[in-house]
Amino acid sequence: MPETKSRKIILTGIGASPGICIGKAYLVDKEGVEVVGRYYIEPDQIEQEVKRFKAAVKKVRDELRAIIENTPKEFLTPTSILETQEVLLKDKMLYGKTIDTIENESVNAEWALKKVVTKARETFQAMSDSYLKERVADIVQLSERIMHNLVGAVPVDIGKIAKRVILVAPDLSPAETSQIQLERIKGFVTDKGGKASHTGILARSLEIPAVLGLKTATMEIKNEDLMIVDGSAGIVIIDPSEQQLIDYEERKIEYEQHKAEISRRSQAPAETLDGHRLAVLGNIERSEQVTSVLDYGGQGIGLYRTEFQYMGRTDFPTEEELYEKYSETVEVASPRPVTIRTLDINGDKYIAAQGSYEEQNPALGLRGIRYCLQRPDVFRTQLRAILRAAVHGNVSVMFPMVATLREVLAAKQAVREAAESLAQDKILYSDRISLGVLVEVPSAVMMADLLADEVDFFSVGTNDLIQYTLAIDRGNEKVAHLFRPLDPAILRMLKHLTDVAKEKNIQLFICGEMAGYPIHIPILMGMGMDGLSVNPQSIPSVKHMIRSIKKQDTEALAAEALKLRSAEKVFQMLQSNYKEILEEIGQRKQ
Repeated sequence: MPETKSRKIILTGIGASPGICIGKAYLVDKEGVEVVGRYYIEPDQIEQEVKRFKAAVKKVRDELRAIIENTPKEFLTPTSILETQEVLLKDKMLYGKTIDTIENESVNAEWALKKVVTKARETFQAMSDSYLKERVADIVQLSERIMHNLVGAVPVDIGKIAKRVILVAPDLSPAETSQIQLERIKGFVTDKGGKASHTGILARSLEIPAVLGLKTATMEIKNEDLMIVDGSAGIVIIDPSEQQLIDYEERKIEYEQHKAEISRRSQAPAETLDGHRLAVLGNIERSEQVTSVLDYGGQGIGLYRTEFQYMGRTDFPTEEELYEKYSETVEVASPRPVTIRTLDINGDKYIAAQGSYEEQNPALGLRGIRYCLQRPDVFRTQLRAILRAAVHGNVSVMFPMVATLREVLAAKQAVREAAESLAQDKILYSDRISLGVLVEVPSAVMMADLLADEVDFFSVGTNDLIQYTLAIDRGNEKVAHLFRPLDPAILRMLKHLTDVAKEKNIQLFICGEMAGYPIHIPILMGMGMDGLSVNPQSIPSVKHMIRSIKKQDTEALAAEALKLRSAEKVFQMLQSNYKEILEEIGQRKQ
């Protein structure tokens, strides 16, 4: 609950990316549209305001009708959703009451619509009928479409914000987050999301403070409000006192000094006290982040998320565009390795070039390798670019969202065909690349022995593996507290993978967020991981942990952890054993 004294408000959420920033708020809604407040309409302008609302509704109706007419017959469920929304446009509760509110209260159409939708949401959610409850989502989506047209149908381009601000939004999509310009955006806060959501992951990758899952941030915070964001503690202070500003400015300086001190030692090898070395690499979304990984002491790129080159545009990138980015990344990193993850879209990462098809459950839908195998043209373009870039250094390719052996075989065939097409076109390429599977689906864990016969390495995507194993939406702030990397089910899966990798003589890495927290390192090392790939700013603290422990001790600890019956017990054991080291690093929490 927010604590209020005069105007000062303190909100508590989920600390998704560490650090402190102080600045003014810049509000955007989840579609990137600036939030519009209430203003009063003169009596002689009310009729014109009603016409403006009707024009916005008509535009939405035309948009929906066009989508319905162009939707393939096999996608009947999404079409029925759109048809329901089309019917709602004519509904008196939404359409008629908004006009009544404009006329009776002399307010602008945006505010009238917002008021009517808020009341409708409360009414529907109070009903016992589950079907009627579900109609809330239709009303909200529809109102967002209308609101978008009311404010001019021109979304705010986050990448073009021209002042130093802190973003405040209901949520930020990966596409929006990837457009953030670091010299402009100090940090961000959202109503939704959790630490393991893609938004949180990208915030850590960009090294900007972020607090997610605040629920009421967009209602409590106004444009230009002065605010403090403490991404380490998960706290947001609106309109802070002068003393708070002084205190947090000092904390910010201390944090930056501590971070710099840890980073200064990060170029030293990640070698344990008893002489065991563990590879520590970095995760990136953009080619320009390679230098950040190397500056922090990373030994290469363990995960290059390529989908961000496809987002924020209305067409697919060409082979030349992809080749340019991949080759730049490989050349800068060389001779260090670069592992390129093939296109992983859908879920919460959507690209406009694939059309307007909606999925009821995108996390379980057409994403990752499934999408690529259904779009061989898109897949081949990417594979050709990767094979060409491989000429410039040490490249591996990793297939995401693999659930079956058939998918691996089909993906390998696609790589062969891409190489053959390059040979036919007499274009220089290298097929001396390692192929791997991103293990993030429970079925891939259970089939690991068969998959290992077909690939050179496994890399564990713990973010999705935890989500799918524990049935937790990692972007949902209501269940974010249940997202536990140390859950016995997850630890047993990791142990099974290490056993299979050892038996089949293939390498095993972890590239998920679990590897970025020093408290997890002893267990991962004790199980026998060959390497870790983490967001760049986590590299120094992870290497510090490795240099502070003994491999022999971690093996005994991992064996003991596998006997424990809850994530809490495992966490307590780790905290007890490594309290002093974690305090040195400044990361005492899970």
